[in-house]
Amino acid sequence: MDASEFAVSAGRAVLDMMEREWQPLSAGELEQRLDQAVEEILEADLITELKTQPPAPAPTAVYVHLLQSQPTVGPQLLQTAATVAASFPQKEETTETLGQMETVDSAAVEYIKDLLQSSKSKARLAGRARLSLSHTILLSLTLLSERVSYRSVSRRFLLEKGNIHRIFFSFCDHINMLEERQIRWPVGEEADNILFPLFSSEKRPEDAEQRAPLVLGVLGHTQIPIRLSLGKHDVETTVPEVKRMKKEEAHLDSWLNLELLCDSSGRFLHCRISKGSDTDRGSSLRDKLKQHPELMPPGSCILAKPGYPLSAHILTPYITSHGLSEELFNKTLDEHFHILDQAVANLRARFQRLRYLDIGNYDRARAVVLTACVLHNVFLDMGQVVEAEVEKEDITQIGDGEMDNEGICRRDVLSDLLFKSFESGSTRCDDGSIRERVFTI
Repeated sequence: MDASEFAVSAGRAVLDMMEREWQPLSAGELEQRLDQAVEEILEADLITELKTQPPAPAPTAVYVHLLQSQPTVGPQLLQTAATVAASFPQKEETTETLGQMETVDSAAVEYIKDLLQSSKSKARLAGRARLSLSHTILLSLTLLSERVSYRSVSRRFLLEKGNIHRIFFSFCDHINMLEERQIRWPVGEEADNILFPLFSSEKRPEDAEQRAPLVLGVLGHTQIPIRLSLGKHDVETTVPEVKRMKKEEAHLDSWLNLELLCDSSGRFLHCRISKGSDTDRGSSLRDKLKQHPELMPPGSCILAKPGYPLSAHILTPYITSHGLSEELFNKTLDEHFHILDQAVANLRARFQRLRYLDIGNYDRARAVVLTACVLHNVFLDMGQVVEAEVEKEDITQIGDGEMDNEGICRRDVLSDLLFKSFESGSTRCDDGSIRERVFTI
């Protein structure tokens, strides 16, 4: 390759970089921004004029009449004007409410902005050069938190749909780089501080502190529906996702498996995302803990839902119960499983797009789900907690996962220990069931 070919190759690389990192506004976007600027100026002038006039019995009609007298005002602004004018009587309350919303949103944007700027990757997010990092974050949070289409966001942020798509996935890639910092396995003092008891205080025997393990977290999974390459769906439709996917449900990869381990506060400690056809449920985590037992505080355990492997570190319920002790053990674990169910419900409630990802590419769908999980922990760090109603699961028969002898032995010992402590404070009924009575330890 001679010098001229090297020069041509270098020139192409520079042009590609400029196109990727610094794109000019297209003619359509420029015209859209100019129209919006003119409308905002007109609206601001008319609102100022209306405020200087004495109170009228029908402010909405007056305001709309003033706008109608302007030949350049479009129907969209007239509709906005009616909404704004109608809100004048409750101006103080509305302003206060909007102010609170802006405070929460701006706080989240600034917090995430600081995280991105302090991350290892200093590369600028892809997208329009004139779009600030704060607006990039706000745009991306809008797409994650609301079930809106790219077209709706295009009108809201005055950007072309193709560019919004590019900005959003660039944001997801950068947030994914924060996974190790935000979704991390606790060790040392941090792990000791999040441990919680397996048995509640009223069921704990006198020597439970020596014999019963403490719980590090609760392990389970949920499924995120995604679009296959078969066709597109309307992301804003109100039709339930399951009904909408009847044509795709036979294909396992119309779902993503989201495996999560969370502590008692609902914070994610472990996250694994795989295709729906992936049948590995907790095996990789079990093997990791077996190879690195130092990851578990001494005497601690993880509680996992049915179908997960039973091991020395992971305890699962009995699938087939043969006695009262096993039923009591299962009931105790069910009470802890609510922690994970609540965390998943909060995740879906905050990030509405997870209810159905209209994305046919697995890698991109995975990036969006991981972004939501990372931001879930970020919002918890900020103290912004969403308490959503836990949805009832479609319960199907799940068999036992893999079991090793050490796990079987440990579960049986704990089941007997729990039953003995419970039986000491209860009485047996004629039908063989157990009725608890008041007792003091």
